[in-house]
Amino acid sequence: MSSLNSFNALDHLQVGDKQYEFYRLDAVQGEGLDVARLPYGLKILLENLLRTEDGKDITAADIRALAGWDPNAEPDREISFTPARVVLQDFTGVPAVVDLTAMREAMQALGGDAQKINPLAPVELVIDHSVIVDDFGSPQSFARNVEIEYSRNLERYNFLRWGQTAFDNFKVVPPGMGIVHQVNLEHLARVVFTREGEDGRLQAYPDTCVGTDSHTPMVNGLGVVAWGVGGIEAEAAMLGQPISMLIPRVVGFKLTGALPEGTTATDLVLTITEMLRKHGVVGKFVEFYGPGVSAVPLANRATIGNMSPEYGSTISMFPIDQETLNYMALTGRSPELIALTQAYAKAQGLWHDPDHEPRYSETLELDLSTVVPSIAGPKRPQDRIALSVSQNAFRDALADLQGLAQGNNSYDDALAESFPASDTPSYQAPQAVQQQAEVVLGDGTQFEIADGAVVIAAITSCTNTSNPSVMLAAALLAKKAVEKGLQRKPWVKTSLAPGSRVVTNYYERAGLTPYLNQLGFDLVGYGCTTCIGNSGPLISEVSEAINQHDLTVVSVLSGNRNFEGRIHPEVKMNYLMSPPLVVAYALAGTMDIDLYNQPLGQDQQGNDVYLKDIWPTAAEVQATIQLAIAADMYTRGYADVFAGDERWQSLPTPQGDLFAWEQDSTYVRRPPYFEGLQREPEPVQDIQGARVLAKLGDSVTTDHISPAGSIARSSPAAAYLMEHGVQPSDFNSYGSRRGNHEVMIRGTFANVRLRNQLAPGTEGGYTRDFTQQGAPIATIYDASRHYLQAGIPLVILAGKEYGSGSSRDWAAKGTVLLGVRAVIAESYERIHRSNLLGMGVLPLQFLDGESAASLGLEGDEVLDIQGITALNQGQIPETVQVRAGDKRFVARVRIDTPSEAHYYRHGGIMQYVLRGLLN
Repeated sequence: MSSLNSFNALDHLQVGDKQYEFYRLDAVQGEGLDVARLPYGLKILLENLLRTEDGKDITAADIRALAGWDPNAEPDREISFTPARVVLQDFTGVPAVVDLTAMREAMQALGGDAQKINPLAPVELVIDHSVIVDDFGSPQSFARNVEIEYSRNLERYNFLRWGQTAFDNFKVVPPGMGIVHQVNLEHLARVVFTREGEDGRLQAYPDTCVGTDSHTPMVNGLGVVAWGVGGIEAEAAMLGQPISMLIPRVVGFKLTGALPEGTTATDLVLTITEMLRKHGVVGKFVEFYGPGVSAVPLANRATIGNMSPEYGSTISMFPIDQETLNYMALTGRSPELIALTQAYAKAQGLWHDPDHEPRYSETLELDLSTVVPSIAGPKRPQDRIALSVSQNAFRDALADLQGLAQGNNSYDDALAESFPASDTPSYQAPQAVQQQAEVVLGDGTQFEIADGAVVIAAITSCTNTSNPSVMLAAALLAKKAVEKGLQRKPWVKTSLAPGSRVVTNYYERAGLTPYLNQLGFDLVGYGCTTCIGNSGPLISEVSEAINQHDLTVVSVLSGNRNFEGRIHPEVKMNYLMSPPLVVAYALAGTMDIDLYNQPLGQDQQGNDVYLKDIWPTAAEVQATIQLAIAADMYTRGYADVFAGDERWQSLPTPQGDLFAWEQDSTYVRRPPYFEGLQREPEPVQDIQGARVLAKLGDSVTTDHISPAGSIARSSPAAAYLMEHGVQPSDFNSYGSRRGNHEVMIRGTFANVRLRNQLAPGTEGGYTRDFTQQGAPIATIYDASRHYLQAGIPLVILAGKEYGSGSSRDWAAKGTVLLGVRAVIAESYERIHRSNLLGMGVLPLQFLDGESAASLGLEGDEVLDIQGITALNQGQIPETVQVRAGDKRFVARVRIDTPSEAHYYRHGGIMQYVLRGLLN
């Protein structure tokens, strides 16, 4: 239980009638050590080192390095972090369990003990990504979608049922319970963890976790240090492997004031996202402090933490305070845990003091009273637009899509500023050509749609559906709209997918469900749905018009991601916004509207109805919260969180330590990562004679690299499925088929909006195949097969922010299985760079100021990369020499820690961990 701690930090804390052992942070003393003024997040990392010293190769020198953190230094000191638990969602969780299953077989094949492949820390998987909005706008939509979900995903669910029995410390939250981050926030997060040792003594320590979803930092709002990692890194953490990291820079974000009337948590988080993305926080911790913190409700804090990957930070931390305790009480945490949380936080200096200012590397400040209603789009979360100028912003974006903007960015510059509702920017967007089409629905309803038509309006995702203030604001706006006689436009596919069952409970208690239903916002499921690309088909007649007339249509959603090709392949423009604005745009039916000055429709008397006429006040929202929400809703809602319904309980549960793979399965297959694995790794080799598979621009996301949405009928993945007897109606999604590497390889770089500069004039997963005469255009998958057959290694060239977005490990797994050995980019997002190394792909970076364009790289060159072999002597080379045809340049090696060097030498983190357990 107790380590031989160098600082004699072990102490006891009495709370009620129980005594807890804990490791005091103020015991770490010495010259140059100022623990009291460390940022809150670093204090929690310091406790982690103190508690695990001697047990995980952590030394007193590591502890002193963190306690003596220099806020002005660039990160260069590696430490090991051991999370208290791991959370998974099913899209990333299924392949993680597949990998662990394959590791068991590999361990046994090499003569080891298969039972060593077992989670050592608690692992909780929430099935939330599977439900698709096939049915909408009906009281029966939820039941129908659940039935379709089970029929499509039966193989996956049976596999997870097996995993529940085969692995220790592994629990599954069945479908229909909620979204992983909201379930984590409302129920799974402990805030302060307790554990009973073999000697019967209780130990208390901060709750920390890593999750296989980039929005895991949502629980940072509760004071929990948590961040997203790839599935491969999570697997290592499950098996007791500490997570290697550099002590980060920490950005202090001071909050003052309070949000003004008419603004929401979504407006706040879009403002913060814009500020932090502009400031640059990739790989850094962000921490909120100052007098304004107490004015930010817990749900708003969670919304801000949730959006961490959208601005690139590792975490976005709020310290523990009275608001934290209030939320714990509201969500049914025990009085004993709440008392322990308060006592522990105060004893460790983790309790928020608004007058205390920790040391930070950099600081920003926001007066909350300056926040204005906002949306973001049409393709990046950081592209915030003040609602007052949204119509011109849309017209500008549409003109840009149609090639009419002619490089004029004066309006983009104007959008960098916030405009109050009464202001109008001087720049007027160019008038785009408005394509139009007539539509006749099956019931005879006839209408005309044009470019800018809103065809999807979705209240969805983990970001906002955990927040009662915006969810109830949406329902109250719906009530006022119905009372005025307004209806959604008939071309809009509407959906309501809450993050947990508690939301529909408080809707029912407040009597607001009928109003949402009358506008088409019927419950479609409890899951990510539209935000993850599970939008389902558009209204068929609308879809036909879009495709026949090449219309540029729009989705609006209360989510966190709006990347190209993510929401729906037929929708080119996507906007993020608060739930009440989603309802408002469903009423308007178009983005080409000034919501401040143009009516949404007419009431029963023919009078114009404006947004201001139906927008609920903060007092109305708060009164409804007081009326409708109580702690018993959370305790009852989560009482059977792991049990599931009768449908889940009746599923077959395969038995045995090893899984019986089905050779004809199109969902779950044995992965190839351990084929031919030897006890010792082969020496690292330089890369010779490589070809470029793709030459890509800036902001290529993991959605571009590894789609999660629908499988196009013309794609290599579709051809594979049809060869195996799967009809297009049963394709499901890429995300649901992540347990089958054959589908996922064919889906890698297959996003319909991917633009490979190596194949100009194409859009989608195409490249040039230099193994064939004349280097013809081919699919990336087919070309990669030819390169692999010829023994030619592959390279990706990319611009800035390569791999931003979701934490999906398949963006790295698919890359390596296509035969890619290295990526050379101008910069990387944190998780994807880590994932590449975790799969044995070398991340290289152009020197500052250099790029593929500045170096004159066309992508048709043969590349040699020399200098990697220094890793065989235990050295991490700072740079390598690259020869591309007749060009020479130097690239930085983005192996940032010694642990990452081990992973790369072993061919990946899974191989490294397996060999460690074997030897």
